[in-house]
Amino acid sequence: MSNTPMAANPLTRAVLEIDEYAARLGWDQPARLFALVDTARLRAQEPGLAAQLGLQEESATVGLTPIEQEEIPAGKPLDEFLGTIAWPDAVVGCALTVERLMLPPSAEASVPDGLSEKKLTQWVAQHPDRQEVRMTVAVLRDGTRDSALRLREKDSPTEVLTGGALVPGLAEALSATFED
Repeated sequence: MSNTPMAANPLTRAVLEIDEYAARLGWDQPARLFALVDTARLRAQEPGLAAQLGLQEESATVGLTPIEQEEIPAGKPLDEFLGTIAWPDAVVGCALTVERLMLPPSAEASVPDGLSEKKLTQWVAQHPDRQEVRMTVAVLRDGTRDSALRLREKDSPTEVLTGGALVPGLAEALSATFED
């Protein structure tokens, strides 16, 4: 049984389910991409797959089922990889979970000018106020978005922050995977 907290809508539930899955895998994991499919439609059209995923006994008739995709190629920038994705019509949304180092807004003033991307990454990694964060961002074809953020130092399901506007750049990149 999942420990995922009940959420108001199916997208938030899917985001929290993916966050819980990533948390069970531990930290220092690669980015993971998920297709989101309508659970009721999956049960009706693909009963064998639904059974493999353990969905045949769930009582919920509405919801989204995350299905992890193949591993994201190592060494390929995430934005380039996302630009290669096209989803079949059965996929109603997608989600990505990724770990990053983040700095508080107060650190912005101390960023040295003229750093290359590589040097900036090194500078952030050495900054005393850096925090490791796992971001799970999901979007639907209709533009609906949700996110979950989990800090490594507060690694608890009760400390996960959710909201649709937490990681707008990543949400935009995921939404672009549904554009023709």
